[in-house]
Amino acid sequence: MDEDVLTTLKLLIIGESGVGKSSLLLRFTEDTFDPEQSATIGVDFKVKTLAIEGNKAKLAIWDTAGQERFRTLTPSYYRGAQGVILVYDVTRRDSFTKLENWLNELETYSTRDDIVKMLVGNKIDKDDREVDRNEGLKFARKHSMLFIEASAKTKDGVQCAFEELVEKILQTPGLWESDNQGQKVQLGQQEQGRGRACGGYCSIP
Repeated sequence: MDEDVLTTLKLLIIGESGVGKSSLLLRFTEDTFDPEQSATIGVDFKVKTLAIEGNKAKLAIWDTAGQERFRTLTPSYYRGAQGVILVYDVTRRDSFTKLENWLNELETYSTRDDIVKMLVGNKIDKDDREVDRNEGLKFARKHSMLFIEASAKTKDGVQCAFEELVEKILQTPGLWESDNQGQKVQLGQQEQGRGRACGGYCSIP
């Protein structure tokens, strides 16, 4: 493990096919956007190091296929994951209504009870919105998830979604320290009510 890396975290991105999971990951890891992005076959995997208040975390991010025919791969995705990003497309109500199914799957296969969940409403750059922001917020609150709306195309909210998720994981005792015995991270208290880049979005504790 790299000398200055505090821990390695396993994150998942799940949701219906076509909601923009791969585009969010590509925007976050490589800062690019491909309007012709093809559907993920099975699993894609990327690694990125993120610094949160001086603490570096190496993120192993699993991008999963949304199609039904890849469901047999499911259990291995979830094993050991500390954080998950559930994505829906704000212009496709069906992708929002099916979030319950994804949550059920997460509950079935996740090996950690305290896994941190982030709900992302993607494609806010489009005009034909079908899911209101408040609906997303309400759903996130109901299921104790962080929430943000984003656009992989314009970059809005993307960096923030991953930062907030990782920050929450680092603040959750027992989720990651077992990998680094004795290493404790102290996130500054002043950050609790912070108004940094994410302030314009809504993430809930």
